[in-house]
Amino acid sequence: MLPLVVIAISLVCLVILVAWAKVHPLLAFVLVSAGAAVALGMPLATVPAALRKGMGDMLGSLLLVIVTGAMLGKLVVESGAAQRIATTLVAAFGKQRMAWAMALTGFIVGIPLFYGVGFVLLVPIIFAVVGHYRLPLLIVAVPALASMSVAHGLLPPHPAPTALVATFQADMGLTLLYGIVIAVPSLVLAGPIFGRTLAGIAAKPLAGMEAKPLPESELPGTAVSILTALLPAVLLVATTVAGWLVPDDSPAAAVMGFVSDPDVVMVVALLVATITLGLARGRSLGVVMQTFTAAIGDVASMLLVIAGSGAFKEVLLQSGVSGEIGRMLQGLRVDPLLLAWLVTVAIRLCVGSATVAGLTAAGILAPVVASGGVDPNLMVLAIGAGSLFGSHVNDAAFWMFKEYFGLSITDTLKSWTVMEIIVSVTGLGGVLLLAQVV
Repeated sequence: MLPLVVIAISLVCLVILVAWAKVHPLLAFVLVSAGAAVALGMPLATVPAALRKGMGDMLGSLLLVIVTGAMLGKLVVESGAAQRIATTLVAAFGKQRMAWAMALTGFIVGIPLFYGVGFVLLVPIIFAVVGHYRLPLLIVAVPALASMSVAHGLLPPHPAPTALVATFQADMGLTLLYGIVIAVPSLVLAGPIFGRTLAGIAAKPLAGMEAKPLPESELPGTAVSILTALLPAVLLVATTVAGWLVPDDSPAAAVMGFVSDPDVVMVVALLVATITLGLARGRSLGVVMQTFTAAIGDVASMLLVIAGSGAFKEVLLQSGVSGEIGRMLQGLRVDPLLLAWLVTVAIRLCVGSATVAGLTAAGILAPVVASGGVDPNLMVLAIGAGSLFGSHVNDAAFWMFKEYFGLSITDTLKSWTVMEIIVSVTGLGGVLLLAQVV
């Protein structure tokens, strides 16, 4: 039982360092991982190598996908494609169905954009829509942000789902396909339907936050904007489905295996975007590359957090505790997918960061997946859903929502926190239902 006590203490220390002491998660993971390694009896000389191996293995499988995803998202924003998507959908749906238009906008824009970037992008659009149609602010805002949250927690190429796919050796295309199936009811319930109940909450735009749209003449076309933004998802799903139709021993199978690789998919999507949203719009290659360089800064900290989680996972593996945890969890009479969700929820409520919660839970639950008996793609989604549960005062996104929309803490809990709970619980329900089918 002693190793399990060490891990429990390590998790408590991780929570204290991240949530209370405000230590950067990378440093917190490294310190906790090193301390856990020593306490678990690993030879001192092997500890640094274990930490390096864990960080290297984790980043090696994720770096290209995450960085190219950030570059694509940045180009979608700066080219005006995101603005074109939003304005087109709003015009098509009309005032009476504005909440549905914003939910669809948040989902389409949210697939290629990281959450923080997407939040900052959508908020001015939300304020502009509210000002034009004279609608209650949260009725417009919550559907858009609920959709963004669903994409952030469930859909590759977002960092946490992508890292979980690598950890559990899941199939990224299949995980994305399952994730979209689960995401739709989650964003509908947490967005347009729940948003209707928030009309009585007095929200107001943050002072000085005004939309600064590009002129209509500078925006790319609607079809180009939507297809380019969704190209990674389209390619991943298409190549996954095509792979089912190709015999394993045929020459086409080898080609399909190459083109369906997430790294290849993201590079192809980025090259297409460079042309459609860059060169074809009159931008020089140098200007497009400047956009890509700036995008790296958007995800640099996230990459460090992911690397740190790899160090913790490697300590669990090399110390043998990972196997012991797996045997213990397998002995519990709880559905492994429900168990994964509960473990992740507990960490999320303590730590605040959805990414840290998901990656920490993955290290604990990896033996359960490795032993078989659970679909690794669904495990990714169960943990992803749990990582979104109950955002509150220890989560930066909670404070962003509060400040941008001029809310009290109480009203933020009633709106933002409840929205995240609905997303998480609905996501879990979708995972459990899907587990009965696949």
